Formats: sequence, C-alpha cells, structure tokens
Amino acid sequence: MSEGESEGDGRESTEPGTVYLVGSGPGDPDLMTVKAARLIESADVVLHDKLPGPEILGEIPEAKREDVGKRAGGEWTPQEYTNRRLVELAREGKSVVRLKGGDPFVFGRGGEEAEHLAEAGIPFEVVPGVTSAIAGPAVAGIPVTHRDHASSVSFVTGHEDPTKEESAVDWDALAATGGTIVVLMGVGKLPAYTAELRDAGLDGDTPVALVERATWPEMRVATGTLDTIVEVRDEAEIEPPAITVIGDVAATRDRVVEFLRNDRERGEEA
Repeated sequence: MSEGESEGDGRESTEPGTVYLVGSGPGDPDLMTVKAARLIESADVVLHDKLPGPEILGEIPEAKREDVGKRAGGEWTPQEYTNRRLVELAREGKSVVRLKGGDPFVFGRGGEEAEHLAEAGIPFEVVPGVTSAIAGPAVAGIPVTHRDHASSVSFVTGHEDPTKEESAVDWDALAATGGTIVVLMGVGKLPAYTAELRDAGLDGDTPVALVERATWPEMRVATGTLDTIVEVRDEAEIEPPAITVIGDVAATRDRVVEFLRNDRERGEEA
C-alpha cells in the first residue's frame, strides 16, 4: 500500500504540487517577466509580502492571495511560518507561487525556502526577476557600473538577520574596494553605515542617491553626498522600501535627469 492510502476508505495519496519561487521585478507590472505573470495567473495560491507593489498585487484575486509579510501591529510573519505554509499547501496538491519583489535569490530568502522545500521533498522551480538592486538605480538614471567611474559593484543588505551577534558586512573592505555600493533595505540604518564608510576612509564628498519605491507610481529620488545624505533623507522624508547607491555613478543622474523619462512617467523628484 502506498504512503497516504487508507485501505477501504477509497482515498488515495496526493502528489505534491510545485512551489514556484517567483521574482516580480521592482514593481512596475511591465517589468515582470512573461513567465512570472503566467504562473501567477495559473497558481492556486500566491504567498506574498508588500514588496511586489500595489499594482501587481492588485491584479491577483484576493481569494487566492495570502499575505506573509507585515501584519497588524507592525509585526512580520516569521520565515518559519512561511516555510511551513509552502510545504502544507504543496502537500495538498496545490500549485503555489511564492511571490517576491525583485529577484528571489537577491536578499529575498529564496535560498532558505529552496533548501526547506528540498528537505521536505517538495518540487520547486525558481523564476528569476529583474532585481531592484540594478533596476532601481537604472530607472533613476544611475548605472551601477560605468567605464569612467566604476568597474565593480557590491550589493549589501542594510537589514541583516537580527539574531546575528555582529554584522557580516565588512564596511572597511567595501570602502577599500571602491566601485559602487548598493544597499538594499537600508534607509533606517543609513546614519550607521555612512558613518562606518567615512570612518573607513571613504571621502565625505562621495555621491549618494536614495531611490524610494523604484518604478512604483510614487517613486522618488533624493541625492547628496556621504556627508549630507542623512539630512537629505530626513528633509525629503524618504521611507522604505528604498535603495541606497553610494559611489561616483550616483552623480550621473544630475547629468541625464533633464532627459530621463522613467521617473517623470511614474513619480516625482524628491
């Protein structure tokens, strides 16, 4: 008798459904991949947080959406719950989309979820998305690499696992490496890491840009330097989700913004 069958009750085991770890891109529905859109439409259940953005989430029928992001009272759904829920739904035979902003494997916990699904014997597929780490600066007129300014780029999280005893980000090494530093989810800790970079020897005049809600209708951009960007953030009231771009490429925006149409179509200058 196969596992899950009960003799005499007529029930048969159910093959597990597939979980799709899907990147929705930075938020503009037009920047979502064709495959992502197709899987969302055909899925039985979509587990999401707020990062895909209101336009994308608004197109998904409420009956098949489950919010595993921020909850009432400012609490966040624990990752352990999301992991368990993915397995539960798949074991019911459902096709499950785990929808993430940007790319699922760029600070999206997609790697953790993939490992958990594999350990539970659940088939899964990864559907890459346009990462906001590149798309966010790009739509603000900022290339993360540029032959004249930066031959390397480092992607850093500004929101590490709070259970860590100390940060895994070596700001001294980043300052010494040069090139572009892109910080995701780092608006709240901006004063801390800009100070770390200055202490590590990065010039206070280094250009910095903040891109809030990149490609969303309410996208905003604010620019300054390593010395001034915290004050700029506060005056412009920049809030998450936002991306911080540190390096000479951030000044490129000033040279192209007059002719840049991305944020004129979808948002306003801060």
